[in-house]
Formats: sequence, C-alpha cells, structure tokens
Amino acid sequence: MCSEPLALLRLRVSADADPGAIPSVLGRFRDLNVVPRRVLAELGSNDVLHIEVDVFGLSEAQISLVASKLGECPCVRDSHWHRL
Repeated sequence: MCSEPLALLRLRVSADADPGAIPSVLGRFRDLNVVPRRVLAELGSNDVLHIEVDVFGLSEAQISLVASKLGECPCVRDSHWHRL
C-alpha cells in the first residue's frame, strides 16, 4: 500500500496520569522537527491520560516508529495511529 506523503495522521496515546507524559509525546515530534496540527490531552476518570496528536507530512513508517518508541516509555499504556 502506497502512503500519501501529506496525509493527515492521528496518534492516540493512553498513559498513566504522569506530568511527564505530554512532554514525552510531544518531544518525539520535536525530534523530527514537526509541529503538530492539533494536540488534545484529557485526564479520564480512571486516572488515564488520553493524548491525541494530529500531524501532516509524516510517512506511515515515521508515525509507526513514533508510536513504537512511545510504547517503550514506562508511563505509556498504549500508542497507535490511524489516518484521518
């Protein structure tokens, strides 16, 4: 499957209610020199932090790498992406 270079992609992350979770997620995009189009973070009632990051201009391989690297963070419970 051929990926479109300017596809709008959404990264979804579930993390522990940790003050370092949001900077950890956004730091991955800083390292790629990418400014997200939209960032949304919400603390759920069960102390799970839900983070969504929308980006343009990353390939599916790049966003997959970001998601897998975030999965290595101790505070991250789940990380996946999809096309919008």
